[in-house]
Amino acid sequence: MRGLLLLAGPLCASAVSLTAVELHAGEASIPALVGGPKGAPAVVVIQEWWGVTPQIRAHALRIAKEGYRVLIPDVYKGELGADAEEAHHLMSGLDFPAAVGEIASAASHLRAEGSPRVGVVGFCMGGALAMGSLAASADIACGAPFYGVNFGLFDAAALADKPVQ
Repeated sequence: MRGLLLLAGPLCASAVSLTAVELHAGEASIPALVGGPKGAPAVVVIQEWWGVTPQIRAHALRIAKEGYRVLIPDVYKGELGADAEEAHHLMSGLDFPAAVGEIASAASHLRAEGSPRVGVVGFCMGGALAMGSLAASADIACGAPFYGVNFGLFDAAALADKPVQ
């Protein structure tokens, strides 16, 4: 019990919230959620195939509570998969290269705000997008994909100097 209290303490120490913002990449408009202190090192958090769910928000908030700036770009533009069939349909209709570009724009936005370094983390489908955006963006320094990879999105040589967990 004591260990749980020690773990819970720092995570609950400060109130952090996510705010809706709209990013722009060329003519594209990207809805996003952002939180944590401006100017802090940042993490772009990428959704699963379900969309930007409460679980993805909770992951981002946990990272923000550790002192990082977080940004969740909504690559589905507000759509959510209510069941596996709908989530599969949303993922199948996603333009993956365009989504990688949107994530790169999110990282550029964070750098322009003053974040000295930006990392990316993604879950399932988001893991594949995390690897693609890490390879594509000079603004993203490192990445942690959680079990999703799409080798058609990137050249592994582009990751030679970027840590991947």
